[in-house]
Amino acid sequence: MAGYRMAVKEAVKFIKENLVVPVDELGRENLVNAAKTSMSSKIVGPESKFFSEMVVNAVQMVKQEAEEGSARKRPRYPVSAIHVLKCHGKSALDSELVNGFALNNSRAAQGMPTFVENARIALLDFNLQRHKLQMGVSVVVTEVQEVEGIRNREMDITKERIQKVLDAGANVILCSKGIDDLCLKYFVEAGAIACRRVKIEDMRRVARATGGQIVSTLADLEGNEAFDAEYLGHAESVNEERVGDGELLYIRGTPTTAACTLVLRGANEYMVDEIDRALHDALMVVKRMLESNALVAGGGAVEAALSMHLESFAMSIATREQMAIAEFSEALLVIPRVLSVNAAQDATELVARLRAYHHTAQSSRGREQLKYSGLDLIEGSIRDNLAAGVVEPAISKIKSLRFAVEAAITILRIDDMIKLEKKQDPAADARRMGGGMMPGM
Repeated sequence: MAGYRMAVKEAVKFIKENLVVPVDELGRENLVNAAKTSMSSKIVGPESKFFSEMVVNAVQMVKQEAEEGSARKRPRYPVSAIHVLKCHGKSALDSELVNGFALNNSRAAQGMPTFVENARIALLDFNLQRHKLQMGVSVVVTEVQEVEGIRNREMDITKERIQKVLDAGANVILCSKGIDDLCLKYFVEAGAIACRRVKIEDMRRVARATGGQIVSTLADLEGNEAFDAEYLGHAESVNEERVGDGELLYIRGTPTTAACTLVLRGANEYMVDEIDRALHDALMVVKRMLESNALVAGGGAVEAALSMHLESFAMSIATREQMAIAEFSEALLVIPRVLSVNAAQDATELVARLRAYHHTAQSSRGREQLKYSGLDLIEGSIRDNLAAGVVEPAISKIKSLRFAVEAAITILRIDDMIKLEKKQDPAADARRMGGGMMPGM
């Protein structure tokens, strides 16, 4: 276990000092290549060029600069600000990136406008329905006309509540609950867009992007009902557009944080789900590379370089840890070997050539550029994978090594195993014993 810890410590040190390349020096092209590498083995592999450009654009849209005086120096790229909508129909290449926030909701009434400029968005988490008396409350009337007056008052209470929201300046209303026809009439007359049954997760994202607040009740501390204008979120425009078989509501020009939406298209729901999973992996790869500003060459380059380095490092250790470090270096070659086998190439020859390249890079002065050598599984040869664009986030490679070592050490700590024997059936034991007795006994 001590040998494994020494090996992973030396491996991480070697990666950081010799194999890491800053993303800033390489530019956007390598971000696209990293996204392509992530998608190469997935269902969107043939269209990886199209989707990798989309992924890099999406991540760069949601960039958040570090605040002055904060400990964080580098900008953040929150993937949570990238909304993914799945609409089956058309080709996967008809997927698009929308600069703004898209909701899988439509206007609650056809009389509402389809486009609102300088939108002020109210986010409501309660029902907008005709006011009804509470359970257990009874009203005694003596005349029939008074019943009609009660009904009118119920309608007026609902109208007053809606008017408070509209008077605050709201022209787009997103409600997580229901809106009945009576309330819709008031919104249509005011020329506002109202959407009902909006998912609360989407409303939280909209609130974060537009600077609004989700309001769960109109009651204030004095017991009165009021709606403050500071609860409203703001956006440059809100419009409804038809996509596939339904309509989507687009919120563009959010002031607080940048937001974008990936609208995924595909032949059926299974295809769209697979595209979503592949793009999520690619989004996380690009995010890690931008936030850590570090990448390494892929295609077995890192594993082969570490194997050669740890092999020589083991020879410098004069204790029993030498054997563990040597086995650690040998185990790293499983990655390039499996890659070769999966590509139907001669794994033995390719791994031997790859080791020779990295031995030359580490032992010959002036040949250091060979440290980026990795497998070209299409041609069955060795190439400079950094120049070829086969790259991976350095932080993912380092974490993979550390987690693998911790898992191996956890298994090695187990020195006893308790095995439960299958429960015996007493009747079967008796039959077995009876069957072995002498006849006539």
